[in-house]
Amino acid sequence: MPVTLWSRDFAGDNAAANTELKALFGPGRAYSYPKPSSLIQRICQITTRPTEGESYVLDFFAGSGTTAHAVINLNREDGGRRKFILVEMANYFDTVLLPRIKKVTFSPEWKNGKPKRPATKEEFERGPRIIKVIRLESYEDALNNITFDEESGQQALHLFGDEYLLRYMLQWESRQSETFLDVEKLQSPFSYKLRIHRDGETREQAVDLPETFNYLIGLDVETRQVFTQRHKGTEKNLGVSVSPCENQYLLYRGTTREGRKVAIIWRETKGWTPEDYKRDADFVAKQKMTEGVDEVFVNGDSRIPGAQSLDGLFKARMLG
Repeated sequence: MPVTLWSRDFAGDNAAANTELKALFGPGRAYSYPKPSSLIQRICQITTRPTEGESYVLDFFAGSGTTAHAVINLNREDGGRRKFILVEMANYFDTVLLPRIKKVTFSPEWKNGKPKRPATKEEFERGPRIIKVIRLESYEDALNNITFDEESGQQALHLFGDEYLLRYMLQWESRQSETFLDVEKLQSPFSYKLRIHRDGETREQAVDLPETFNYLIGLDVETRQVFTQRHKGTEKNLGVSVSPCENQYLLYRGTTREGRKVAIIWRETKGWTPEDYKRDADFVAKQKMTEGVDEVFVNGDSRIPGAQSLDGLFKARMLG
């Protein structure tokens, strides 16, 4: 049973927390008023059980990443498989929080911003293998990516007036905006981009559509595989073979919350001919991508037996 009075020696203090960050990042204040990882580690030790499967530790206000640091330390100490979920919106996510997780994963001991030693084999095996970073589109980002059909918008203004215009334009004239998911561009799913405004400037940033779709349908991902299909290209006008071409495939397999086994196939289909779709179906069958599942989703059109296009479902879940 845990004791009810926690002393400074027992759970650490802010001075120890500052010393901890100084060891990780060197002189200078990386973050104000951090919590000591020993305190959070003690809380996690009391509230989680490493021998009873996986425990999740959620921190809605992650700050400098103390919770992640504590979970990593505790797993290394007792061999547990706890996972952490951190949520943060401030810019120190990139300057302190994420670098801290990377540093602690590499080595448990630091001094003046430099590792004293790498993690031992046992520490590495008990440490994180994958850290997944998910960036959510903000309200301002959504507004920055709304575009309008100006001609139709002017007609709406003339016909309906100001009061009706905004609702009309958001429903119809902006329906091809990137933020609403332009389904025509799902032909090139690996190069979809949004305009993101950060630090006084706007830049384009790639969006991970396959990962987003997994979350929208509630998929518990079991495997993620990349395939490369090599074949001879064809000069469209002349009908002659040219240099070999490559098509990249991304395959997710997993289970939905309803218990259905699902395969999701992503590939670049822009400019495909009927011959390309036939080659596509043959390659999917050869690689056995759809075996043993209840449903098969694929971006765009296909000739894959039993496959259904994910485009409509993707947009419906995005706006639902």
